[in-house]
This record gives sequence, structure tokens and C-alpha cells, in this order.
Amino acid sequence: METEASVTPSAAGRAHRIAVIGGGPGGLYAAALLKRLDPTREVTVWERNAPDDTFGFGVVLSDETLGGIEHADPAVYAALQAEFVRWDDIDIVHRDRRHTSGGHGFAALGRRRLLEILHDRCRDLGVELRFRTEAPPAAVLSAEYDLVVAADGVHSLTREARADVFGPSLTTHHCRYIWLAADFAFDAFRFEIAETEHGVMQLHGYPFSPHESTVIVEMREEVWEAAGFAELDERESTERCAKIFADALGGRSLRGNKSTWINFRTVTNSRWSDGNTVLLGDAAHTAHFSIGSGTKLAVEDALALAACLEEQPDIPAALQAYETERRPVVASTQRAARASLEWFERLPDYLDQPPRQFAFNLLTRSRRVTHDNLRLRDADFTRSVERDFGCPDGTPPMFTPFRLRDLTLRNRVVVSPMDMYSAVDGVPGDFHLVHLGARALGGAGLVMTEMVCVSERGRITPGCAGLYTDEQAESWRRVTDFVHAQAPGAAIGLQLGHSGRKGSTKLMWEGIDEPLPDGNWPLDAASPLPYRPDSQTPRELSRAGLTKIREQFVEAARRADRAGFDLLELHCAHGYLLSGFLSPLTNHRTDAYGGDLPGRLRFPLEVFDAVREVWPEGRPMTVRISATDWADGGTTAEDAVEIARAFAAHGADAIDVSTGQVVSHERPAYGRSYQTPYADRIRSLTGIPVITVGAVSSWDDVNSLLLAGRADLCALARPHLYDPHWTLHAAAEQEYKGPGATWPAQYRAGSRRPQTGRTDAPKQRLKLGD
Repeated sequence: METEASVTPSAAGRAHRIAVIGGGPGGLYAAALLKRLDPTREVTVWERNAPDDTFGFGVVLSDETLGGIEHADPAVYAALQAEFVRWDDIDIVHRDRRHTSGGHGFAALGRRRLLEILHDRCRDLGVELRFRTEAPPAAVLSAEYDLVVAADGVHSLTREARADVFGPSLTTHHCRYIWLAADFAFDAFRFEIAETEHGVMQLHGYPFSPHESTVIVEMREEVWEAAGFAELDERESTERCAKIFADALGGRSLRGNKSTWINFRTVTNSRWSDGNTVLLGDAAHTAHFSIGSGTKLAVEDALALAACLEEQPDIPAALQAYETERRPVVASTQRAARASLEWFERLPDYLDQPPRQFAFNLLTRSRRVTHDNLRLRDADFTRSVERDFGCPDGTPPMFTPFRLRDLTLRNRVVVSPMDMYSAVDGVPGDFHLVHLGARALGGAGLVMTEMVCVSERGRITPGCAGLYTDEQAESWRRVTDFVHAQAPGAAIGLQLGHSGRKGSTKLMWEGIDEPLPDGNWPLDAASPLPYRPDSQTPRELSRAGLTKIREQFVEAARRADRAGFDLLELHCAHGYLLSGFLSPLTNHRTDAYGGDLPGRLRFPLEVFDAVREVWPEGRPMTVRISATDWADGGTTAEDAVEIARAFAAHGADAIDVSTGQVVSHERPAYGRSYQTPYADRIRSLTGIPVITVGAVSSWDDVNSLLLAGRADLCALARPHLYDPHWTLHAAAEQEYKGPGATWPAQYRAGSRRPQTGRTDAPKQRLKLGD
């Protein structure tokens, strides 16, 4: 048993007797760490399987995780280091073309060998391992032990027994997969696509020893059923998979290990602890195997739990600290895993992409690998993708031009519409001139106004800008003249809309969506449904009312033409009037303007057609939509595709893809570029140009999304509030000086980042010992 003078026994009231349910990597590593930190502890692990029973084959660990292991337990780290196989390349094989990207850095070993190392370490430290033994229920153990660590996996009985406390949510996904092995080592992480008569199948393969590889075969449920795998046993499935991927395997066979076809399940929990019982690893959370995070997360959980138990004064404080530390890390990993999982679910949508773009798209699917770090890992591969995209040498993707009708945007950056609530009687003033002018000077290819309202009754708040009087049009002309004269190359677009049932509310900073205390105006909507319980109930529009509002849009478009706008966007999102017609949650009409999707589209399309007729032929029109309502029974991703197709068929040049804000009870799944999958889906299924928006915050994100083919333009809002010159600064940071980002002559001296401190200090050359 190992002891260290620097490690002191646990203080009174802290965990001394510890029960661990589950002998997977997370449970074993937690047991070893807890015993090593305090050799006087009694630590017992229950594992219902035999010591050499394991499922799956290889385990991949990141350098970050290995660093934590090295710091916490050098003995385990040394044992792992002796076993790892390492490689740098990823091979992507699709339609008989192989693309290789290097510089990635992987380390893997066999799962069975990992367990053996942890078994040995636990025994050396004095952990009691009880194999082939079902653990008593956590409720029983929690009365006998100071701490119960439930590491009992994705099917955790501990979690299910106290579901009322842990609040688990389990989501079953659309693909079937099977873990197999091959008796040779791939020389790279290999993704191979097979287009069969039954549908698309994919292979994920990687080495885990000098002469063995993990092979995961995955396909959508309907493909799995059509291919007849439901009727095959393990041997038959294994043989069929070997035939399908014979080229990848070099004609070699595959083998299983009690392998079955399963659907991946994402596990989350609202709480991770119940009294002195805590969830760890897959019992608490899962992340799809395509980003190799299951064992990684479990090991990192163990490290964090052990550290928190040492740092905190008692068990409740330690368990709270553990969850506080780990939950955001896990949530981020699960978002990345979900993006990767959904990419593979939608794999058929991408098959017709140019070959290298397809490979780049696959590599960046989780958004953890980006254009910038891929360029550092493999500059040659990234340059080849850029050339295929059309980037001139030295030009980042975001600074390539994009054409819509007669309008050529100098770059792919859009200043997203942002309501400023600063107009007086609908008239934009000096604030709008400075706000929009500054952002045009800041380098964006297209600067969009806030939603400009087509009537006084169509305003959201008393501070909303309008385009229903000639005075308003003249004031907007002042803004567009400034942009065209002082920011040559920048385009300015108008977003045109009507508030519908979300009107007559306070300014945002006074209470967003809260009704005015007085001075209210009547509201119009598709159906008489208030936005919130305390909101005003709108009037359901009659045929005459629909005609009147359509003409208000037309008159506003005519004024927009005279005001000099380069592009017009019809606002059909966020629960405002036209969006209210599109969503089944807000349109309960029984006439021709309600019912099925074609009925709900009727009025927005009538408005679009009427506006398009008066808007100059050479100037583009776009449409902003909410691609999901984030609420049951609302607009779905499939609906959004059909809505986009309908507007494109009527002449829309691009679809600006946002989500939500349609109903107040929505439950959005926020995260980095969280709305992009909806834009990506529309673009890949329809070929219609799309603008993506929503938590796109870095120039690296913009380059990555464009180069992967997920969007044609990227709209950013908050980054442009933080930095009006965001686009020019992005160019400077990428050392780009081309026509896609031209500094105004007055600002040219600021085109280099200023020094922030002394840089001429001498370097330390020698370090002498005592």
C-alpha cells in the first residue's frame, strides 16, 4: 500500500468509508484516487461482471485528460504511457477518394488493458474490489457509508431509483451502431462512407494496440431495418459489416464481443447528488462516441470529485462543488457531442458537397475543431479546402465576396438587425446615424437596420423606428447616404416588419415584452392569442385587415427604395405578425390563412409577392424565419425547410435563419452557434443561400461555418455592440489587407493592433541552482 507523508487523513465529518457502485474506468479511478489521497479510508467497489469482462474495445484519451492523470497519480499515468498507441492523422474516405488531415494527436489503448491497470492500482492501494457481485441499492449503502459513488453507467439503477431527485432526461437518437474490432491497426483515425442500396452507412475506425483496431459501424434506423440487420445475430452482423467495408479492412474479418446494435442515448440530470450519493460518468451524463468523450468525462469526473472532497469542509459542500465545477464542462462537451451526433444522423445531406469541403465539414462537425486550429494542425489540407472554396491566396473565407442579384457584398459578415428603441414617432435620428454608420465604417459587408415597422400600430414599442411616413423615409435617406459615401463597399439593408401580437410594450431596458402601463394601442394578429398571460389580446385580422397591412408593407417598400437601401429583408420570425401566421402555435385560423402549412404560408407569401413587385428587380430580398419554435407542437425543422422553399420559389434570394421568440413558454437549447444547424439543414436540402445567426461570436467561427458549407453569410449582433469595428479587427488579427476589409482613410493608422506593454526586455538565458 502506498503512503505519502504529505497526505493527511480526512478530517472529522468527511468521507472515510466510501462505496463505489460500478467497476468501469470512472468508478475504479475514483476509488484509486480517494484511497491514495487518504490511505486510512475504506473504499469498496462493487462490479457485477468478472474482472476480464468488458464491452467495446479501444479507449481514446486526450492530452488534457492525461495531464490531469499525470498530476494526480503518476503511477497510473506511467502505466498508461507504456500501453498507448499514438497517431496524428484522420483519413476520410468518400466516393473512392481519400483525404488525410494531420496534426491531430490521438492516444488510445484497449479498454480491457485500461481496466487491468486500474484494477492493479486499486489493489496496490488497498481498495477492496468485489467482482461478480451486485451492489446493494444506494439507499442501503448510503446508511452504512459516508459516501456512495454511483458509477453504474448509462442504465444506472441508482439514478432510476431516485429519478424524482436526480431528474434524469434520456434522449434516444436516430442511428444504430455496433462496436466491433479488427485484428490489424489502422494507421489513422478512419471515417469511411458506404452508399449502399439500403442507404448510407459509416465506419469509424481507430487503432488501440499495435495490431488491433476498434471499428464502429453506424447507420440511421431506417437503413438498419432496410438492410435486414434486425434479423441477424452477432456473427452474421459482423460478417455483413466486414463485406460492406471490405476496402477499409483490406478484406480482413471483424470480430465482436457480445456486440449488439444499439441506439445512442444522451443522459442528463437536473441534479447529480442525493444526500451522500453522487452520480459519476455515464450515470450522470453521456456524450456521443464520435467525439470520444465517454471515458474522458468519467475520468475527469473522478479527478474533480476527489479534489473537491479534499478541498471542502464536508461532504455536502464537496458534492455541490463537484457539480458546480463539472456541470459547465460537461454541458459544453455534450453540446459538441450533440452537434457531432446530429451531423452523422444527417450524413446523407452532405454527400454531394465537393470532396474536400465534405472532409472539412466532417472534421469541424462538433465545432471543437475550427478553421484556425485546423490551419495550424495541417496548413496544406486547409489551404486546399480554401482554394476549392474560392479564396484567393492569403484571403480568409470570411473576406471572399458574395453576390445576391446585382448586389455584391465585399465580405460574408452581416451586422444583424438589432432593435435600438431610440426613434421618436418612428423617425430614426442621430443615434441611428451614428450606430449604423459606425458599423458600416467597421468593415462589415452588409449592415442591417433594426426591424422597421410598416405602421404606427405595427410598432413593438414607442421607440421603434418606422417607414410609414415621408419624414421617416427622409431620415433613413440620411443614414444610407452616409454609408454609401463614407463607407464605400458597405451595403445597407432594411428589415421590414410588423409587431403583431408582440406590440405595445415597454422599451427593452424598461421591461422586455411587458405591456405599456398606459398609452397602449390595439394589436393585430393571425389569431386572438396574447403573447403572455399579462399581454394584450390582439384582434384576429379580417380579410380587409389583411389587405390593409399588405398595402402598408408595399408602401414601406416603396419608401425603402427611395431611401436608398441596397437590400430588403421581410421579417417573418420571432413571433411578430408574419411569423404569427407561420406557426401552428399562434395561428388557429379556420379560413384559407390557417390550417396546414400551405394555408399558414398564404399571407406571408402574399406580402412577399406584393413587396417583391415594387422592390427594384436588381436588388435582393431576403426573409428571416424562426426555424423552430422551441416548443412542442410548433414549427419544426422540417417545416422550416418547406417555408424556405416556398419563399425561394417566390423569389427570395436568401433565407436568414433564426429561431424561437414565437411563444413565451419556449425552451431554447442555447450554445455556441446554436442556430446554425437549422440554416445548415435548409442550405443542404434546398441549395438556397442562407444567413446564419445566433451566438456566432468569433472570426474563427465565421470562417469555419463558411468553409464547411453550413452558411453563405454570418450575421453577428452582440459582437458588433462590443466592437463596432469587429470586421476590421478580424482582418487585422488574421493579417489580411485585401479588398474584403478596407479601412477608411481616416482610420488607416489604427489598422495595426497597438502594443500593450514593453517587448524589449532581455530574455532569461540561464537558471542556476543553489
